[in-house]
Amino acid sequence: MIRILTRADDEKCQQLIQQEPAENLFIIGDIEAFGYEQDFQRIWGDFDEQGNLRGILLKYRENFIPYSQGEFDAEGFASIINECKDFSIMSGLKAVTSKVEPFLTKKHKSKRQMYYAKLDHQKSLSDEKLDHVMEATVNELPRLVNLLNSIPEFSGGSFTVEKRRHGIEKGVARSYFIEEDGQYISSASTTAENSMSAMIVAVCTHPDHKKKGYATQCMTKLCRDVLEEGKELCLFYDNPEAGRIYKQIGFEDIGYWMMYKF
Repeated sequence: MIRILTRADDEKCQQLIQQEPAENLFIIGDIEAFGYEQDFQRIWGDFDEQGNLRGILLKYRENFIPYSQGEFDAEGFASIINECKDFSIMSGLKAVTSKVEPFLTKKHKSKRQMYYAKLDHQKSLSDEKLDHVMEATVNELPRLVNLLNSIPEFSGGSFTVEKRRHGIEKGVARSYFIEEDGQYISSASTTAENSMSAMIVAVCTHPDHKKKGYATQCMTKLCRDVLEEGKELCLFYDNPEAGRIYKQIGFEDIGYWMMYKF
């Protein structure tokens, strides 16, 4: 049985999604930020015959995210998505979205598959002192944004001081950097932070300073601090070379993350 979840269902919902905080980064974050009773956000639950919650479907604006650890009513979730006129994105773990996809009536315009990896321990992190890796404050954001906009791989990105400031002030993002001769030369950031997990994004080094381990140092310092707060870390990647760096730090692949655009 599928029905809309309310605040009264929060305990059951949390029991399900908190079993895998990294996998449910977006669902946990959206519930913490907006709850169950917003016009732009709705959450459905799929219950088995014994009344146990076994699946979640979250709609945040035009984006749907389905989640389950096993069997669930994939056709029922697809019916909800099909009846929605304003949806344009479905994303989620491939093991889940692949069950919903065959029942969707709207044809997708694009379909992207990325590796999804997480880190939930410090065992593989270097214990070297990293006093030269600093956490960015609001005052340092202009130079940080200049670095991000100088990275060829990030061309087409929308890095602005305003967006970075908003993330820091809301407590859902942070950035670490290395500076040399007054110039920011390497950085790593989080986004979508919630009480249980955070996503690593925008890992970079200026083209003139590559192959010196700076990005790994930024990530190591960032991961240490986030893990010490009791949170899990996750990230997307589709570059095998980047994947090797992440795995050296301790990240482990947990599946694929799919992004469908309609």
